[in-house]
Amino acid sequence: MDVEPLSFGRPSGPSFRTTVVTIACGDTRAYDDAEWRDALVIVEAGEVDLECEAGGRRRFRTGNVLWLTGLGLRALHSVGAEPVVLVAVSRRDPTPDPAPP
Repeated sequence: MDVEPLSFGRPSGPSFRTTVVTIACGDTRAYDDAEWRDALVIVEAGEVDLECEAGGRRRFRTGNVLWLTGLGLRALHSVGAEPVVLVAVSRRDPTPDPAPP
């Protein structure tokens, strides 16, 4: 059994986009579905409570893997003794950027 928490490591390569979100101890970040769409998320450090629209919460810790799309979330709360660091990896848009006019 592995004893090290799961980590995506960085960089993720040209086909993927990596976003790192840090929430300071005791802070709350409003949930924005567009920010997490199509992303696998790892809790790289700390503890985060996900608050649903009905008010319930579920806690996740370092090494947990999350999918935050379509869950009806309201907010993410940093609840541990250290800031929570979330690393989101998603596919890059395969459509090339349009040429400037």
